[in-house]
Amino acid sequence: MNLNQLYYFKTLAELEHYTKAAEKLSISQPTLSHSISTLEQELGAFLFEKQGRNVVLTKYGRIYLFYVENALHQLELGKNQIERMVSEGGGHVDLAYMASVGTNFLPEMISAFFEEKKNKNITFSCYEGSTKNLIYNLKREKYDLIFCSHVENERDIEFVPVYEQILIAIVPINHPLAEKTKVELKDISGYPFISYTKESGMRKIIDDLFIKAEMIPNVLCQFEDMNSIAGLVAANQGVAIITDNPSIGNYNVKRLELDAPHSKRQVYLAYVKNRYLPPSVQKFKDFIIKRTKQR
Repeated sequence: MNLNQLYYFKTLAELEHYTKAAEKLSISQPTLSHSISTLEQELGAFLFEKQGRNVVLTKYGRIYLFYVENALHQLELGKNQIERMVSEGGGHVDLAYMASVGTNFLPEMISAFFEEKKNKNITFSCYEGSTKNLIYNLKREKYDLIFCSHVENERDIEFVPVYEQILIAIVPINHPLAEKTKVELKDISGYPFISYTKESGMRKIIDDLFIKAEMIPNVLCQFEDMNSIAGLVAANQGVAIITDNPSIGNYNVKRLELDAPHSKRQVYLAYVKNRYLPPSVQKFKDFIIKRTKQR
């Protein structure tokens, strides 16, 4: 069974005449007859019966037509959706990012992208996750582009640096360190430390900071996201190092500058090398690279 056979069957069911159906399909009548006969053999049932010079659907043919029409309709919807997604004037972008990127950087970039009239009809679906999950789903084509940390030994992924995030320390509002405006790693190393999980790109960055300072943090709890970390710090359970972003103001914590070498996190735009990017995705990718270079 193939798609042509389904179209042939549907057309013959509508016109009820082999010659007329063959003319509409631009094929010969013997070709149409052979196709329908092959389809009937495969199904094990007669789909048409003669009625004078015409043919009409059998009971089995009427049942099968219902499913064929539904199937062809769904295929047409899928074709139309793909055409919209890859069209020059519109299209769609499946975009994913680390939580810290979604607070200000990403809204700013999408807003600036829409300011260009040619991009008005492009739509976005946006997802949040850890770098590990983002890359996993990027390679499986769930996402077109992602904003993430750099990961070693991902040879199929292109990582383009787009901007840096400043790292800060946060402590409970009534913590002894809350009187300060700036702290060093040695200041916070003696307190229970709330960190990211080992799968997070931030965890490696923070661990490297302590390794270079020849210190070992006293990790009490580990979370995938910054919001959970800030919530536990606000609950007076420890201190943490996170990226600086406006959402910190939602928690009852004190923000402290971190006086440590390399206390920044590089954010990358990532995509799969040598994979076809629809026009809408290519436009947004080029826009981000150009825009962040200007910054």
